[in-house]
Amino acid sequence: MTADVERLFSYGTLQLESVQQANFGRLLKGAPDVLIGYVLDKLEITDEEVIAESGARFHWIAVKTGKAEDRVPGVIFEITPEELAAADIYEAEDYARIEESFESGAKA
Repeated sequence: MTADVERLFSYGTLQLESVQQANFGRLLKGAPDVLIGYVLDKLEITDEEVIAESGARFHWIAVKTGKAEDRVPGVIFEITPEELAAADIYEAEDYARIEESFESGAKA
């Protein structure tokens, strides 16, 4: 991986082609992976633009449990630093981006 590539894990709406096109102008390249020690919960989105892009008022949010048996499947995408900034703008203020390790050993 070169310095100009970031890894971003998605378990939700960023996996949708329509959301990728709207935010990045392209379809993203990624690989399936699993986040360990987390479960999914629902979060109500109030940003009308995000709702319009995703088509959903409720989005998933990963909640850390620390339990090895709790797992969240998703995709690790390879994106540019500019696309990472665009992803931060797309996500509601209720989300926070953190780095974690995944089943594959990758960090994202």
